Amino acid sequence: MPDLPTGTVTFLFTDIEGSTQLWERYPAAMKIALARHDGLLRQTIEANGGYVFKTVGDAFCAAFPTASAALLAALMAQRAFGKEAWGETGPLRVRMALHVGAAEERDGDYFGPPLNRVARLLSTGYGGQILLSAAAQELIRDQFPNEVVLRDMGEHRLKDLVRSEHVFQIIVPDLPDDFPPLKSLDVLPNNLPIQLTSFIGREKEMAEIKQLLLTARLLTLTGSGGTGKTRLSLQVAAEVLDDFANGVWLVELASLSDPVLVPQTVASVLGVREEPNRPLLTTLTGYLCAKHLLLILDNCEHLIEVCAQLADALLHACPKLHILASSREALGIAGETTFNVPSLSLPDPKHLPPVGAEFVPALTQYEAVQLFIERALGALPGFTVTNQNAPAVAQICYRLDGIPLAIELAAARVKMLRVEQIAMRLDDRFRLLTGRSRTALPRQQTLRALIDWSWDLLSKAERVLLRRLSVFSDGWTLEAAETICQDEGWSEALQSSSFILHPFEVLDLLTQLANKSLVMVEHEQGEETRYRMLETIRQYARDKLLEEKEGEQVRQQHLDYFLKLAERAEPELRGPDQKAWLNRLELEHDSLRAALEWSMNSDAEAGLRLAGALWRFWEIRGYLGEGREWLSQILALPGVSSRTIARAKVLSGAGVLAYSQSSYAAAHALYEESLVIQRELGALGRKGIADALHGLGNLALRQENCTEARSLHEESLAIRRELEDRQGIADSLLDLGRVARNQHDWVSAHSLFAESLTIQRQCGNQHGIAATLYQLGNVAAWRGELALARSLYEESLAIGQELEDRHGIADTLNHLGSIAIEQSDYTFAHLLLERSLVIEQELGDKLEIVHVSTSLGELARLQDDYERARIYYEKSLALSRELGSKEFTAINLLNMGYVEKHQGEYERATELFKEYLILYRELGRMDSITVSLAGLGGAAGVQRLPIRAARLLGAAAALLEALGADSRMDPADRAEYDRDVAAVRAQLDEALFVAAWAEGRAMTLEQAIAYALEDSA
Repeated sequence: MPDLPTGTVTFLFTDIEGSTQLWERYPAAMKIALARHDGLLRQTIEANGGYVFKTVGDAFCAAFPTASAALLAALMAQRAFGKEAWGETGPLRVRMALHVGAAEERDGDYFGPPLNRVARLLSTGYGGQILLSAAAQELIRDQFPNEVVLRDMGEHRLKDLVRSEHVFQIIVPDLPDDFPPLKSLDVLPNNLPIQLTSFIGREKEMAEIKQLLLTARLLTLTGSGGTGKTRLSLQVAAEVLDDFANGVWLVELASLSDPVLVPQTVASVLGVREEPNRPLLTTLTGYLCAKHLLLILDNCEHLIEVCAQLADALLHACPKLHILASSREALGIAGETTFNVPSLSLPDPKHLPPVGAEFVPALTQYEAVQLFIERALGALPGFTVTNQNAPAVAQICYRLDGIPLAIELAAARVKMLRVEQIAMRLDDRFRLLTGRSRTALPRQQTLRALIDWSWDLLSKAERVLLRRLSVFSDGWTLEAAETICQDEGWSEALQSSSFILHPFEVLDLLTQLANKSLVMVEHEQGEETRYRMLETIRQYARDKLLEEKEGEQVRQQHLDYFLKLAERAEPELRGPDQKAWLNRLELEHDSLRAALEWSMNSDAEAGLRLAGALWRFWEIRGYLGEGREWLSQILALPGVSSRTIARAKVLSGAGVLAYSQSSYAAAHALYEESLVIQRELGALGRKGIADALHGLGNLALRQENCTEARSLHEESLAIRRELEDRQGIADSLLDLGRVARNQHDWVSAHSLFAESLTIQRQCGNQHGIAATLYQLGNVAAWRGELALARSLYEESLAIGQELEDRHGIADTLNHLGSIAIEQSDYTFAHLLLERSLVIEQELGDKLEIVHVSTSLGELARLQDDYERARIYYEKSLALSRELGSKEFTAINLLNMGYVEKHQGEYERATELFKEYLILYRELGRMDSITVSLAGLGGAAGVQRLPIRAARLLGAAAALLEALGADSRMDPADRAEYDRDVAAVRAQLDEALFVAAWAEGRAMTLEQAIAYALEDSA
């Protein structure tokens, strides 16, 4: 297969004229004929150096490095088709078009304006005809074979509605050359206006609308202002122009204000004169009754009733008439089909692809980004999107909801502002987005004027509801709207309208707003129906709410509603329905944020309760930094300084989030303050005392003080048993098991984890079940039961993924990576560990970042990539020291020692192994002392001190045997040890090695440590 042409490319597009009818009449024969067609066409294209990059049905899209090669392929194919015996279908008539231009190649496909142009050129031709654009003709004219003649077909408006194209036809003696006039906009009856800007995207929508027009007599395109209904209807009209024998006719209604003028405007467009003593509608129906015609009624919303009456009358009297209407709401008559025009496709700034060579191409596949770039180029020739400003472009498109008009207004600002500045100013978008063409309708010149137009068409009740709905940040349920937006019981001073909005009226008004395209209805599978506004509409409505005296009351009702929701969810986050409640809080997270923000200015006590109910959600879903910030701000408010249960609860929650991000000093202060308050409260604070003690116990364990951790957890467990707090008991048992695990008491650890798991299952706490399975996996892994450990980890991971527990997912991926290392599946291990590291970095858990980085270093060392291992170990060592973790500091000293040894720094390696040995002697960890002896033995070996090396390695071997199951080495350490023993044995006579080895094995632990710490010189 040839390489894809790049740069300036010649495109050859083909399709079969009348293929639909052929398929209907000869389905079996057509299948055979099409296969022959495809084979012949592909063969001639590839024989001439072309590349078929797409086929759609019977249409071929090919790219050539030169125009002459493309023309030769077209001629050869047409001649082959003419000679072929097609059988029952008769000759297949294939039309072809060539155009030249620069297009973007991506993943074996091409994108850009030249492809649209050649497709439009092809649609004007007939089967057997070969058409050239002016650009293609310019490149080919001096290279024509002698028999080829060009026929100048003149200027033609293509169906892209922008600029015309000078078209040429290829004439050769042995091919047909007599065809009807080209099916361009100049030939077919229509009044479609020339557009000054190109049409971007919408391929999916156009295909759906064209399909609907085959059967729908009245099709109404609905959508909020600025979504491009008019432009889309014009483009569709151009596409279907040759389907209507009597043409396509546009009736523009936006500038009309008098309903009486609507029939007159339609008649004027069609050239129908009003007759004396005869109703104009009768004259219109008489003119249209036998015509196959598409009538476009554009911008009907402000004249909806008269447009509906006129459409109904015309459709009943004119059986071949089709109407394509655009309006912010449906006309509401029998037989109407509606199509809601969505916003342009747009990227989510929260999930952008990684910055790199493919970053900008990945963003430009979105229609909103394409529109911004093209309009920005019109405003500032030379404008480019780079890796640096592309995130800002994505942000603009996202925050403007993919609304074409808003994006065009924003793009026009690149003349004066950098893209990043435009993005920063979007909070004041109604001031920023002004200044469109002076010839545009007034409502299309600024974003505010556009929405003013919709607002002015609403009833008073619809306006009241719309502005109150603006308190919702990212959608709402019917129940929430009914509760928050009603004003029953308000004082007369608060009511801003002359009527009371009752809860039972909300649904009808919401329906009307949805019909007017100001509210969108979202049906999720198995979920409650939700509603939302485009952010641009919401900000406009919010401004209207702030202008009214009702604004504070609506916000207070919003806060009250979401406080009740959060407090209802809080206990459920530890029960069998926790997934559903986590998802519910996730859906409402933006509104919960808005409620918290409002509480800080109006009702601090409600904010304290709300934050206290949400911290566990933030913990599980990984909003650690955000949750800490909210809790910190709430706790600092003057209105919540009283020493209450609510304050103590928030302090403990803040301690949990601080602990999860390895902020140990902050966590300790928060837990201690909570504990003091709870103790002051006496019996009322017993549960809070247990929670604070539990947090302090986990903190002590993180800081490697197992004795204090055990004491605190046992005190917490006693209180929880007294209170019969089953979930609390399970949590205490789980963390007492962690203490036993850190002390290498694997029997006790397993027993405590198993007991905790039983209670977690009884409580239905999936989060707790996952955490306990993970710990049981750690026990199994240490015992060398790798298959069991992997099974437990995978079960834990499945639950974590279902709950979207990012912390649990990251931890489990890390340990699954370690299992993969032990099983020598290094590729899979690297994938798991890298995924884990990304999540831990996003969460900001420094200790777990240390853990994963250490594992990645071990993996690199096993693959003899010591430079990469050094990078991971140095990062881990620095973080370990910052956190004050003696254990991980020691581990990374050992690891760095191995790296130094392999890179020839033997004295430095020996110093690091000794430092590791001293730390673990202080911690009393025999297994780790064994590893340090082995490391020092290996270092002595490479320093050509084989007797010393053999003694140290022999001492390590004896300790390994004495410790039994508690002395498992990590795979990298074991591999290092085995290599070192072999290397030292090779340096010595066998008798000398055996003697030195025996001397080492005979040493006591104290003797071995003292010998290891001696100066080796």
